[in-house]
Amino acid sequence: MNISYSSVNTSHYGECQAESVCAEWVYEDPRSFVAEFDLACQEWKRTLVGTMHSFGYMVGLLIVGPLSDRLGRKTLTVVTCILGSSLGLARSFTTNYWLYVILEFLEAVVGDPCSSSFMMSIEMVATDKRVLYTTITGFGYTIGGVLYPLIYWLVPYWRHFLQAVYAPGLLFIFYIYLIDESPRWLLTKGKKNEAVTIIDAAAKVNKLQLDMDINQITYQEEKGANFSRVLLETFKSKSMLKRFFVCAVWWIASTFVNHGLTINSISLQGNKYVNYALTSLVDVPGRFVVVYILNRYKRKMPLIFTFVACAVLCAAQPFVPYDLPWLSITLFMSGKLMSSFYFSITYIFTSELFPTYTRNSMHALCSSVGRIGSIVAPQMPLLMVYWSGLPSMIFGLVSLTAGLLTLLVPDTTEDALPDTVHEAEKIGKIEENELGAKKCSS
Repeated sequence: MNISYSSVNTSHYGECQAESVCAEWVYEDPRSFVAEFDLACQEWKRTLVGTMHSFGYMVGLLIVGPLSDRLGRKTLTVVTCILGSSLGLARSFTTNYWLYVILEFLEAVVGDPCSSSFMMSIEMVATDKRVLYTTITGFGYTIGGVLYPLIYWLVPYWRHFLQAVYAPGLLFIFYIYLIDESPRWLLTKGKKNEAVTIIDAAAKVNKLQLDMDINQITYQEEKGANFSRVLLETFKSKSMLKRFFVCAVWWIASTFVNHGLTINSISLQGNKYVNYALTSLVDVPGRFVVVYILNRYKRKMPLIFTFVACAVLCAAQPFVPYDLPWLSITLFMSGKLMSSFYFSITYIFTSELFPTYTRNSMHALCSSVGRIGSIVAPQMPLLMVYWSGLPSMIFGLVSLTAGLLTLLVPDTTEDALPDTVHEAEKIGKIEENELGAKKCSS
């Protein structure tokens, strides 16, 4: 966006020394966000908005996750959808910059339903259908990523854009009547009758005959459990603590590399809106491939492979000759595809490593720590002043580190979701025992 001072036209990325003697900035587009809040050469104020959103999301995951484990997946899904939409709409009407930043932060804290809705979905699906179901539902995220820049292209005025994006979210109030609570969560809270009612209704809708008396369902109830106690119990287990550390690194790598590559996509040749949409569209074939890979090759090895493959592709990109732009773009998109692969696998894998009554809390905690990556990623282009290939090399190194750490956790493919820490600790033990028996017999 260009601005002018006196009779001299200059970019806001150019010389800003004149600001000290400038009486008034004249903006090329007076309806832009920068113009309406008179940010001119205050670059830090422009980047602060995104930083506060990422920080708010980090804080929010630590709040929404535990509340979801305590109050229910459905409750938090509906509440966060409505709050997020309301705060987003409120931002479109504000005329004060700092109020806008505060609303941006609050929206990120209490307005993201992804964590609770994801947990609710995987807890309702059979083990052998878990990957397919989460992949199909994940297309909503991909479609949103494609529509976001295209809507902005069609509705360029930022206030109208926010209204177009957030207003439909108010319809989520009807989810109170359209979706059921997770039966697995209800059982861990001792609400057996409610869980049985939902299971029975689902069987009737699908015209299925249950081969067991649902009234004989057994479960381990967590009586009087609170977030601090179950979290402490989880971290008392060395294996759980190790898994948390590995998962946190996965999430940092996933958000850092995925967001970093997405941000850098606008620097590619062509229309920046289309390029941004294409980086999201890459996830479509990626999700289909993930379903096939995870069903055929389990979780652990595909995750290691995609981390390492992304590391190689990112590390190779800086050494591509400048006269081969097609090769550079191919490596870029391939690296983005690999990062999408391991982001999807990380999302599923993390949820399968922890017990039900603290699953959402641990998943949210790992995701929250992972937001360090999305906070740092926007700063990577600044390193190009030292060497143009430095960001790509860092992306590669982070991916490689996460891939190697994956060797420390067990595979979860053939195990049912654990309800307690004791059950979670057993994941992978059967496979290890069988492997040991084979070695002894040989």
